[in-house]
Amino acid sequence: MSNEAQVRADDRAHVFHSWAAQGRIDPLPIERAQGSYFWDYTGRRYLDFSSQLVNINIGHQHPRLVKAIQEQAAKLCTIQPAFANDKRGEAARMIAEVAPGPLNKVFFTNGGAEANENAIRMARLHTGRHKVLSTYRSYHGATATAITATGDPRRWPNEPVAIGVVHFWGPYPYRSPFYATTPEQETERALAHLRDTIVFEGPATVAAVLLETVVGTNGILVPPPGYLAGVRALCDEFGIVFIADEVMAGFGRCGEWFAVDHWGVVPDLITFAKGVNSGYLPLGGVVISDEIAETFRERPFPGGLTYSGHPLACASAVASMQIFKEEGIIEHARSLGEDVIGPGLAELAERHPSVGEVRGLGVFWAIELVRDSAGTPLVPFNAAGAASGPMNDVAAACKERGLWPFIHFNRVHVVPPCTTTAAEVREGLAILDGALTVADGFYAS
Repeated sequence: MSNEAQVRADDRAHVFHSWAAQGRIDPLPIERAQGSYFWDYTGRRYLDFSSQLVNINIGHQHPRLVKAIQEQAAKLCTIQPAFANDKRGEAARMIAEVAPGPLNKVFFTNGGAEANENAIRMARLHTGRHKVLSTYRSYHGATATAITATGDPRRWPNEPVAIGVVHFWGPYPYRSPFYATTPEQETERALAHLRDTIVFEGPATVAAVLLETVVGTNGILVPPPGYLAGVRALCDEFGIVFIADEVMAGFGRCGEWFAVDHWGVVPDLITFAKGVNSGYLPLGGVVISDEIAETFRERPFPGGLTYSGHPLACASAVASMQIFKEEGIIEHARSLGEDVIGPGLAELAERHPSVGEVRGLGVFWAIELVRDSAGTPLVPFNAAGAASGPMNDVAAACKERGLWPFIHFNRVHVVPPCTTTAAEVREGLAILDGALTVADGFYAS
């Protein structure tokens, strides 16, 4: 049996895949990856415009990051979290140094879902309240409270799981739930809606507002001007903890260390994962304000993980942040968004009637596809089966041309590694240009 055949056989016989009906999938075996590309066993190369799950910010197989993991493995593979460890402390210090405002402590987790679980726990204990407000069109993870806080259909089959989560509408100017006609009006009405939600839920019962700074999988929804500052003000007014979920948006993805830096807003807690070490090893965490950390000075924090602050993972985070600084990756990501991706997508929108809107920043962009001038989505919300056919066709057209896309509902997300070159981005945009003719075929002029 060939290598590819063995990989495929073992996968089909023994691997249980996430978010999938097991008998209806046929995962592509991947042999290797480097930089912005990966290869299957036939030697076919794909430009990774998905960054896998929007986490390979530093690119595949960065040699310095691989070497740092190897060196740490030779020195100390693991030690439990109750001990102090050089790489754990160094990673925490480096994260605190780039975090905004007085956020100086880091609680390490194995990923983003656990980060959100623990941030919510901290907020509830700090305030003595139990409710958490989060938006529709959000994703916060697949563990109990995180999936309850999630505002997309992945929550539905998991209900009921946790209590105390209330959903509200966040801003989305292109499809405004508030019938706003300008970004400023969207901000004003979205903040009024959040205030009403807090008031009618009872401010004394609300522990936290949990927001993806820039909504990720559910649309790359960049908050309109003044919105995050308004949320911060509401949280201050009612004594509510502001949790910024930067699992996807942080560590260069939006052209800053943390996406909140675009708006100069300081949350009380920031959750992170993915880009902190580009998923080379499982790692996430919560960056904690001094005020909330003080709550647990004499009071034990009732949470922990066997692999919290795992030395191998923390060594990879230290190396990754050093590479980001020394190779100018934050600045490069910002430049790609401003000079290459943004203008390139605007050109595609001019050429393809099926493109309703493009939006984003850094290397975090979405193309929203529509089927008519009224902006009807190319496929319905939560489309499955035959209803999702047009988007499946667009994805297939990308893959046939050597581009691996990130597709969700009626959108193609343009989210390559932060290290992708301008030439590679243009290569990917040229492939998208061809694939979008498939979407145009469903457009009713």
